[in-house]
Amino acid sequence: MKNETQHKTLKLSQEDTIAAIATPRGVGGIGIIRISGPKSEEIGHLLFKPKKKIHAFKSHHLYHGDLISLERNIILDEVLLSIMKKPHSYTGEDTLEINCHGGLVVLDAVLNEVLKAGARLAEPGEFTKRAFLNNRLDLSQAEAVIDLIMAKTIRGLGLALSHLRGDLSKRVRSLRLSLIDILANLETSIDFTEEDIHVSPISELSESIQEITDVIDEILSTYGEGKILREGLSVVITGKPNVGKSSLLNRLIQENRAIVTSIPGTTRDFIEEVINIKGIPVKFVDTAGIRDVENVIEQEGIRLVWEKVSSADLVIILLDGSTNLTGEDIEVIEKNKKGKVMLVINKADLPQKINDRDIERILPGIKPLRISAKYGDGIPGLKEEIYNLAFKDKQDDARSDIILTNLRHRIALEEAADFLKKAKENVIQGLSPELAAFDVRDALESLGEIVGETTSEDVLDRIFSTFCIGK
Repeated sequence: MKNETQHKTLKLSQEDTIAAIATPRGVGGIGIIRISGPKSEEIGHLLFKPKKKIHAFKSHHLYHGDLISLERNIILDEVLLSIMKKPHSYTGEDTLEINCHGGLVVLDAVLNEVLKAGARLAEPGEFTKRAFLNNRLDLSQAEAVIDLIMAKTIRGLGLALSHLRGDLSKRVRSLRLSLIDILANLETSIDFTEEDIHVSPISELSESIQEITDVIDEILSTYGEGKILREGLSVVITGKPNVGKSSLLNRLIQENRAIVTSIPGTTRDFIEEVINIKGIPVKFVDTAGIRDVENVIEQEGIRLVWEKVSSADLVIILLDGSTNLTGEDIEVIEKNKKGKVMLVINKADLPQKINDRDIERILPGIKPLRISAKYGDGIPGLKEEIYNLAFKDKQDDARSDIILTNLRHRIALEEAADFLKKAKENVIQGLSPELAAFDVRDALESLGEIVGETTSEDVLDRIFSTFCIGK
């Protein structure tokens, strides 16, 4: 089992000073150079010339002055400088931030001076990795930082903030403490079987293991909802040519993103746009019309349509209500009927030739929605139905106040639950308590992986490599 000794060893390799541009590259009002490590304050004194004389930097104060080039003895920019002294900084180390004017040339010039003054360029996620190694954040909180940055909606932002505050971490640590108590009982019964020492009865141990397993299962039941809130929902709009797929996409995103004509085959490539539906990021994919074609380019486009459809969270099958059902319509329905589908009949503003009985014969149990992509009729109801289908069988099952969003966390919890089920079975069958103790230790290690207490260095490197440079 990995422990704090490993993390201390890792810490020793992080004693140099790192620097990076912490704001997006481009033109803006402000750009920030972040520096962290033992030379941070020294670099500040070397490169910064304050407007008012100061003898020493105070922590968490802003200073106004010029940033100079030591080699050329020229002013590079007028800046605001602040230092956050350890341990009261994001990384837990002395951290310097230089607020420059936001521009590619000025930011690169300032960063180059900082690197010449003794820092090295930070690796992706290295600031947050140092925060983890210095116990400012645990691993699940560190992962929440990137979720916070990448949040697509307010609800996704709220989930990221919950994890950054440590809500998941506290629950995991509570479970680990309960498991440690169970393990202590098991090990006591191994070591002192013939001595007069109190050990919890087998029935109590199995109940305690089951209680912890139930909590884990409750948290696991939220993953479907959490994954949608974090990553969004992929919705493919499909159907034969000229049923209004591109018109529907344009109506949903409220701009003319897709070309709309009466010529079949206008859409040959995918058009993707994301909108927010009640806090869910929903990516709509407009596809080529499904039909029999001889054109090689259209054939390839239609092949790719079926690939997109197979990987979608939800498929909208769009029909033209002003015409009779065709063989192409039925082919699209038949090929998608086993997945999660929504049947939508477009052109409700025209006389209708498709009725609900026709649909019932082909797709039993599915009630179609009628819309007019041209005029917007039925679009609010369509969005509502997308939201309801996204969370069908998820909201009612999720009983935990923690919502799981991360696949790595889900896998660790599933492993812990499996080990605990084995431990309970061993206890009930009256097998050697040593066997149950092995399983409980494995469950402890699996839970520890979530917060980084039992996580290997290669896993840490993989996690932090997904971060941007400067965070």
